[in-house]
Amino acid sequence: MKFGMNLLLWTGDLNEGLLPVLESLKQMGYDGVEIPMFDFDTKKYAEWGKRLDGLGLARTVVTCRGADDNPIAADAKVRATGVANTCRTLDCCQALGATILAGPYHSAIGHFSGCGPTRDEWRWGVEGMRKVAEHAAKTGVTLAVEYLNRFETYLLNTAVDTARFVREVEHPNCRMMYDTFHANIEERNIADAIRACREYTVHVHISENDRSIPGTGHVDWKTSFDTLKETGYQGWMTIEAFGLALPEIAAATKIWRRLFADELALAREGLAFMKRQCAERGIK
Repeated sequence: MKFGMNLLLWTGDLNEGLLPVLESLKQMGYDGVEIPMFDFDTKKYAEWGKRLDGLGLARTVVTCRGADDNPIAADAKVRATGVANTCRTLDCCQALGATILAGPYHSAIGHFSGCGPTRDEWRWGVEGMRKVAEHAAKTGVTLAVEYLNRFETYLLNTAVDTARFVREVEHPNCRMMYDTFHANIEERNIADAIRACREYTVHVHISENDRSIPGTGHVDWKTSFDTLKETGYQGWMTIEAFGLALPEIAAATKIWRRLFADELALAREGLAFMKRQCAERGIK
């Protein structure tokens, strides 16, 4: 098992001021970090890849799509822009040395039609993701498609739906991820959800029900870790938490109050929690 920390707790973009945080995360015992990626500067990411190599931190990447580049939009030009932008992100992942691209880039986050996905939207999503997967193969990156809760998106809300989506894309570089925050909202049975996507799960987000320190809320952690062991999951367990450090991220994630002492304390306690849960179950 590899343990990671999503940098959205501190930043929406890599910057020099982040270096002390990265050094601290390495000292804590993290194997790597998850990089938020919302631009397409391959040179910048290549430079950061060398820095992260120097720190001994592996990396995954997280991104999303919006209304202007929605892969399931009715406008074919908008759909094409969505596919192109995710492919450009994959080029940056390659430059950075990341092998996993996680996130809800299957459709626009926070954009709603007023009903569930139509047959056309589903078809457009699958067709677009297949093109993205073909490009992912060229860059050596695996897609970890993320389903979100109903308040953030409407295309993919459950593990079963996302597994079906991946099957229809039918490409070895298109897989999916499991996020404890979204599952806590949408899934009726956590064990069944994890089992339903066992064949395709390549990434896991460890996130508390209020987005604070894992283990301090009401997510069913026993069932989550028990079933991950049962299904033989081996890969990244990455904490995704959000706070008030950056106003734009706080607004996007709907965080309106302080939920923990400080960001590094969350990282430290969260890592200890993940390692303890794995150790108790003999997960290595």
